[in-house]
Amino acid sequence: MYGLIGKMIANTGSRDELMSILIEGTKDMPGCISYVVAKDSADENAFWVTEVWENQDRHSESLSLPSVQQAISKGKPLIAGFGERFETVPVGGQGIG
Repeated sequence: MYGLIGKMIANTGSRDELMSILIEGTKDMPGCISYVVAKDSADENAFWVTEVWENQDRHSESLSLPSVQQAISKGKPLIAGFGERFETVPVGGQGIG
């Protein structure tokens, strides 16, 4: 398995809209086991995306899906920046086997 945890920072007042764009644009991605978008409790403009994939290739392939490309295009103007980013190797747990 392959995992990513990343922090995104939205332009002031755009966090909810940006999160909605990502949630909608990332449905039905082959090889995606989990894709969770969560508000950062300490920063009203930040949120975290936690992903679990069958493998790194499936994640890379997802970036060329039309729905993901549309979400990137639509969301890009709302992004102020990025925070920490971690690659992980999930080994199990609730919802991932």
